[in-house]
Amino acid sequence: QLQASGGGLVQAGGSLGLSCIASGGTFSWLTVAWFRQAPGKEREFVAAMRGTSDSPYYGDSAKGRFTIAKDNAKNTAYLQMNSLKPDDTAVYYCAAGYPSKLTVSTDYRDWGQGTLVTVSS
Repeated sequence: QLQASGGGLVQAGGSLGLSCIASGGTFSWLTVAWFRQAPGKEREFVAAMRGTSDSPYYGDSAKGRFTIAKDNAKNTAYLQMNSLKPDDTAVYYCAAGYPSKLTVSTDYRDWGQGTLVTVSS
């Protein structure tokens, strides 16, 4: 079970932090990821962190602006988003599992309910 939170309305150039709390399972082993889906568009990979490594991996849209983190003691994953743009407006989903490919949404087992991020110009 995953529960995402932290979405909201922010002005362009601002920052927002998302959280994803997991229940059940061994969180430290899980790969966690963030995806997003804008209206009328396909779900897009944002960032991921494997359970076996502290090395993050980012999609092109997130590089240099977003930071993924994972706190195993709190069973929580985070996505810190800075320098937000109107194009970042989307529903953001956290996902967890043991994906073969980090960027492929269907490789993830568990999904949160999504949290809406709206960036105004």
